[in-house]
Amino acid sequence: MDYRQVEGAREYVARLEHGRDWRGQIEAFAAEEGIDAAFFFGLGAVQDATLLFYDQDEQVYDAIQFDEPFEMTPAVGNISWLGDERFAHTHATLSREDGSVVAGHLDAATTFAGELYVRAFETRLEREHDPVTDLDLWPL
Repeated sequence: MDYRQVEGAREYVARLEHGRDWRGQIEAFAAEEGIDAAFFFGLGAVQDATLLFYDQDEQVYDAIQFDEPFEMTPAVGNISWLGDERFAHTHATLSREDGSVVAGHLDAATTFAGELYVRAFETRLEREHDPVTDLDLWPL
């Protein structure tokens, strides 16, 4: 395991805007606040969602689109740099009216309502290509 110690200095709570992309709002917030590394937790509801599942054998993401309302129960993730943009690596568990769930890497979702907690770190994390997994991971 690779690791490094980080200092947390700033904490935020936020309300996501109705009708805007869930992950996109987090990335825009991070850019506005100059956040280069953070962890976050969010909850609320979305009107639709696109989840990604990483096929480890083929080393490609498969997209699954849902055009239905969900409760976000919860979304968790981190913020770091991917290329020249901040990237909110987000995983979510989404529940249906009947209590069944879908989950995965959240690519996009239209926010119905959302609340977020963000803890920013006084460091910069940048993703780099990992040849073993073919993913962009933190080089700690």
